[in-house]
Amino acid sequence: MKNIVLTGFMGTGKTEIGRILSKKLGYMLVDADTEIEKEQNLAITEIFKQYGELKFREIESGVIRRLSMLENTIISTGGGAVLRQENMDNLRKKGVIVCLTASPDTILKRTSNNNDRPLLQVENPLQKIKELLDFRKPYYAKADIMIDTENKTPLEVAEEIIEKTNECRRKNNTKGKG
Repeated sequence: MKNIVLTGFMGTGKTEIGRILSKKLGYMLVDADTEIEKEQNLAITEIFKQYGELKFREIESGVIRRLSMLENTIISTGGGAVLRQENMDNLRKKGVIVCLTASPDTILKRTSNNNDRPLLQVENPLQKIKELLDFRKPYYAKADIMIDTENKTPLEVAEEIIEKTNECRRKNNTKGKG
């Protein structure tokens, strides 16, 4: 079976939903941001502070290249991983890319108690969320499956992902037959 790659903006539930999917499917779960922190021996916020976003994105692409070679894995990416086409291409080789979405207000609620979000350490985080979502929208749209997490429990979202990824597999298996 193909990997399930979780993308989407911060606060859309990638980590929690990834844990549920991992248990339900018996897949290993890897979080790209955690792997970056292990590899660099620095927190994401420190990488941003010391080296800036561009260097962070380069490091992230290297980690994603490595993770994309795994099999039977749930891969949770950082919210900006979609900004580089090479990341999407690498992740798609052995995976189905699922983008989780939520409204700016919901994202703000879900992320407001977390200071480990370097892109939201600004005066007006809601405005920043809206700007980033608008900019990233065409990148997120490149996912194979889009799932809105508004007003759904993480378990409901995980079950929807399993259902939709199975549909994708069935469609891909019937292409060219008959």
